[in-house]
Order: sequence, then structure tokens, then C-alpha cells
Amino acid sequence: MTLGEPQEFRAGEERLDQALARAMGVSRSRAQAWISGGHVQVEGRVVTKASKRLSGERVEVSPPPEPSSAVEPEELELEILHEDEDIVVVNKPAGMITHPAPGVSSGTLVNAVLGRWVERGDEPLRPGIVHRLDKETSGVIVVARHEEALRKLADAFRQRFVFKRYLALTEGVPHSTTVIAPIGRHPVHRHKMHTGGIKARYAETDFEVLAEAGGRALVEARPHTGRTHQIRVHLKHLHTPIWADPLYGKPSPYIERLALHAYELRIPHPRSGKIMSFTAPLPPDMTAAWVAVGGVWPADVQRAGTSL
Repeated sequence: MTLGEPQEFRAGEERLDQALARAMGVSRSRAQAWISGGHVQVEGRVVTKASKRLSGERVEVSPPPEPSSAVEPEELELEILHEDEDIVVVNKPAGMITHPAPGVSSGTLVNAVLGRWVERGDEPLRPGIVHRLDKETSGVIVVARHEEALRKLADAFRQRFVFKRYLALTEGVPHSTTVIAPIGRHPVHRHKMHTGGIKARYAETDFEVLAEAGGRALVEARPHTGRTHQIRVHLKHLHTPIWADPLYGKPSPYIERLALHAYELRIPHPRSGKIMSFTAPLPPDMTAAWVAVGGVWPADVQRAGTSL
């Protein structure tokens, strides 16, 4: 299962299920299932009545998870930060795709999680991806073990009841600031995102410079929204792109992959509601890259193999 990207549109004078089916290119029955499942908002309020009449309102839909029953389990190495009957929290390595996609059916985080459960003889429940990390981004990611956990975590992310903290190495030194700049699809290069792009949506990120070295910086990023490539686009907007970013920056002699790490994630547990915090120490390649430019580590940043 994977949670789709939220989509927005303006409705005409028609029923909600008709407007949703037309805008999203799905059957009316599927649109009705999305509505009854609480995945559709009209002017910011959840509506579960498919027959609601519309007249130009703003509609937002967060497509629910699709079954991943066709995904094959694989025995792949995973660093598990936490695991219980509802969730699995993983320190995802750089280079691993989160979920199978067209042309990519193996080697993903979902394949690895399924393989872990099968190997242990656990009930082979379908893992649900609540949020994503780009392929080259390392760090903390949570996986729901069943649909109820997925639904509750998805609600927490949608209502911004989660806290996310990333670490990035940047070319140039940005100001410690909050960037509020809507993000949409790039008008020319459609594989890129862009501030003020096509169908741009509100995006907000806090940035704090933790250390500087040789005109570069170690930066903490705390996104308040979850737009595609948000941290990467906002740092590009500040003219301080992330090292080795293939879309928004340039190659780096110090690291071969995007120097971005999901350092900390705090979430309400889907069963108890208790706030849980998970941290993944900075991986060796980012540690070595920062040291190579003369960088000094702040006392409160954990590095791989270091216990504070």
C-alpha cells in the first residue's frame, strides 16, 4: 500500500462523487469509496456524503493506499529502529527506493520489509508507506503494518501532528530562517518542482545553520508541510543547494549522492496515541564529506558509530 499525493481542484455545479471521478480520472464507485473513507475535504472540511452538491468549492483528496499484494518479499538488509504490532521504523539507506514503481519491482523498502516478516514467519500483512523519502535520501521512515495503522498515521501527517528534522550539507551558507514559498511542478522541466510552479501549493520549512566550513554549511531543516522535494527546492530558492543534488544543484567531489538525511521523526503511535521519537545517526558518507571540508560537528548531532 502507498499513500497518494494530495490533489486539489475546483468543482463545478455537480455532485461530489461526480466531480471527484471526473477530476481524478477514476470510476464513480472508487470516488465514492474515497469519500466514505474520509479521504476527501471540501473547503478544508472532511465530507463523507457522496451526494453533496457543489458549486465551485475547493476539493482536496488524499488518495488512500492501494494494495501491494503483487510485491515480492526479498531478503534485504534493514536497520530497524523500532518494531511492534502496528509499525516498523527503519533507517533507510541512501539508494533504496521506498516503494515499487513502474519499471522498479524489486530492491525497495517494501520488498525488504515483506522479506523480513516472511523470514521470521510473521503474518505477511501488507506494509503501508505513510510518507516517502527520495531514493538518495537516507534516514528515518515509518511503515504501517496494517490498514488501520496506516489510516491513523496518514491522518497525523495530514493534520501536521508529526515533527520531522533533516540534516543537509549545502553549497553556500543560508540564513537561519523560515521559508514560506509555494511549490508546484516546473513549467518547463516537468520532472522538477519549483517555487511558484504549476498548481503551486503552500510549503513552509524552518532552516537553522548548525555549522559552517569553507563557504559551506551543515543545515537543519524542519518542514511543516510535505511537498515533493520541499527541502531541496527551498534550499535552491535560498541559492544554497544541497551537495550532489542532481536536479537542483551540481555534483560534489566529497559525496556521490544527495547529502540529505532524515535525522529525526516524532509521531503519535497509531494505537496508544503516545508521542514517539526516532533518530537515525548521520551516515558515514555525510560524516566523511563534512570532515573533508574542515567541518566541525555540533555537540548535539549524532554521527554513525557515535554514542553521545
